[in-house]
Amino acid sequence: MLNEILLGGGTAIVSGVVGFYISKKLTSANFDVYKQQALAKANVIESEAQSLLERARLKSLEIEQEAQKSFENAKQRAKEDMSQREDALIRQEQSFKRYKQGEEKKLQEETLIIKTTKINLQRNEKSLTALQEQYEKKIDEAVHVIEHSAGMTQEEAKAALLKKVEYKARGDIAHIVRRYENEARKEGEKKANFILAQATSRFAGEFASERLTNIVHLDNDELKGRIIGKEGRNIKALETLLGVDIIIDDTPNAISVSSFNLFRRAIATKTLQVLIEDGRIQPARIEEIFQKVTNEFEAMILAEGEELVAELNVGVMHPDLMRLIGRLRYRASYGQNALAHTLEVAHLAGIMAAEMGGDIKLAKRAGLLHDIGKALTHDHDGNHVDLGAEICRRYNEDEVVINAIYAHHGQQEINSVECGAVCAADALSAARPGARREVLESFLKRVTEIEEIAMSHSGVKQAYAINAGREVRIIVNATLVNDDESILMAREIAKEIEDRVQYPGEIKVNVIRESRAIEFAK
Repeated sequence: MLNEILLGGGTAIVSGVVGFYISKKLTSANFDVYKQQALAKANVIESEAQSLLERARLKSLEIEQEAQKSFENAKQRAKEDMSQREDALIRQEQSFKRYKQGEEKKLQEETLIIKTTKINLQRNEKSLTALQEQYEKKIDEAVHVIEHSAGMTQEEAKAALLKKVEYKARGDIAHIVRRYENEARKEGEKKANFILAQATSRFAGEFASERLTNIVHLDNDELKGRIIGKEGRNIKALETLLGVDIIIDDTPNAISVSSFNLFRRAIATKTLQVLIEDGRIQPARIEEIFQKVTNEFEAMILAEGEELVAELNVGVMHPDLMRLIGRLRYRASYGQNALAHTLEVAHLAGIMAAEMGGDIKLAKRAGLLHDIGKALTHDHDGNHVDLGAEICRRYNEDEVVINAIYAHHGQQEINSVECGAVCAADALSAARPGARREVLESFLKRVTEIEEIAMSHSGVKQAYAINAGREVRIIVNATLVNDDESILMAREIAKEIEDRVQYPGEIKVNVIRESRAIEFAK
């Protein structure tokens, strides 16, 4: 039994040793296989890495070549652009030299003309002095004769003589005035027509006739009920917030927005359009959309002001002034859009200043700002002249600009060429046919006043204001007024109209003297 146990134990030991040896051999064989597989994979990875590295190197060479090619192309274009700029600069320099030579030649010619005119004036002054001395000598002789013959004192004789001379010389004076007036008119008209022709040929502005209502179109009439809201809640909120009247009537697919304030009316119209597109019409949404549209309009008018200042090239300007310029688009005077009028005045003033030797940029700037106060009249008390002058002083504008603001309404004298150009341009823009509408009552009052002024003069038979009050025709009695006196009458009536009547542009005074011979055959 013991032997069997020992024999079994020995057999088990031998079997375990043999199994361990066999297992070790198998493990060693598998390890070699795995090692060979790993080495093979490593070789494959290394080969792929080499291939990728080679492709990356080729790609980098291609990119480098493309970059070099782009650099060469850019370099060539830069050389060509530089060459073109140099050529343009040379041409501009040559053009400037020719312009300079021409201006120097003109200056020399004008200097020669001035010297010649000065010499002629000196000669005329000497001649006038000699004639005056002779005239005074003759008067003294006449006074001496009258004093001895009539027994009057020297003062009485002098007064009687001067009265008689004045009465007799009235016709001569009128004749001289007529002759020199015709000469001055011809020369003045020639120069003025030249300047105006230059101005109007180089600038032609459009005008806008503004209305008091805007129309908002609806897709269907059901939207009217939503705009009104329950118990009128929505329309009350709209009118209170927007500051306009919203008219909802029987007009199909449309409502009207009414207000005298163009800016407020434009914001209200845009707000309603956005609300209709959005579909959510309620007080909270109305306030939200209104604020958004208001901010957009403020940004838009500032951008428009900046664009106009840059376009006119009038220099640096404060943002508040540029915002007010943009806001002039929503201001009208007698139906004429204030911004369109302002741009016309700025362009025309610049052209006139150039023709008259003034500062073009300053004239344009004064023209652009001459009615700036109109952008403030809806929100501030006072007239647009005082408001405009105050805002321009606040931002340190030139005195010429301030003078133009006052002078274009006659509150100051014109102190510069630029200011005169602005006043003339303002009258041209406002007085041209179709530029402005006028209230009937003020028109009738002006026409009546003009006719009354003409009828108040002695010798006048009839007076008619025609051509929309821009011309008055006066028929005089031919037996009481001669041709030369009619010239003096026309001047006196024109001066009286200037002093007493407010009118845009100018009024032409025509004095007509007609002789009629009447006889009856019996």
